Amino acid sequence: MLIRKAVGRGSATYKYDLLTVLGTYALSQDKTLQRQTLRLICLITARYNWQGDTLSVGQEEIARLWSVDPRTVKREMAAFRARGWLIERRAAARGRVAVHGLGIRRILEDTRMVWERVGPDLVQRLDGDAQPGGTEDLKVIPFPQPEGPEAGSAGPVWGAVAELLRAEDAGRYRAWFAPLHAEWRGHELLLEAPSDFHARYIETHFLARIEAALMRVAPGGRALIRAIPR
Repeated sequence: MLIRKAVGRGSATYKYDLLTVLGTYALSQDKTLQRQTLRLICLITARYNWQGDTLSVGQEEIARLWSVDPRTVKREMAAFRARGWLIERRAAARGRVAVHGLGIRRILEDTRMVWERVGPDLVQRLDGDAQPGGTEDLKVIPFPQPEGPEAGSAGPVWGAVAELLRAEDAGRYRAWFAPLHAEWRGHELLLEAPSDFHARYIETHFLARIEAALMRVAPGGRALIRAIPR
């Protein structure tokens, strides 16, 4: 199966949404937090690797970028880690800079209060995993379970789930679900995304939708998402 990378409309929109809510949040806060958040936005825009979720920049380079001294950089980076906006992946050592990841889930939680100020379209995109109501009225769609040599592939399971997801939102399906590789293993639907960023975004925003569709197709099944191993 040919795997497409998550490029273009879907992932770019998410990046802009994240930077937008950070900026809108900053403008609603005091000057100290405004400046601190602006520094993070600048750092993300200049040096954050979205594909690998890595921010690997030395303190001196950050100091030049922010027009501050290294002591201020050290203090601000510690503050971002304390807030959960940055996650340390690897500590700095002699001759090696620290590596951080972005605490996207925490950033979204902390900025949720300002989403409505941007608009309902952004709220829908960032809060797309909300599921109305319960599960008692869900209808089960019967289909033959894969057996024998086909049991290692998604077979009709992912096909049926994919049709439900496409019917909900064709644009979202093309951007996020179509690039996935799927396998059905027992009662688990293993989904592999073309990048870590793609996998994390689906886990945060759409996994509940996938599992709701899976419940209609294969009651008792569960969905797992990961990046394709390199």
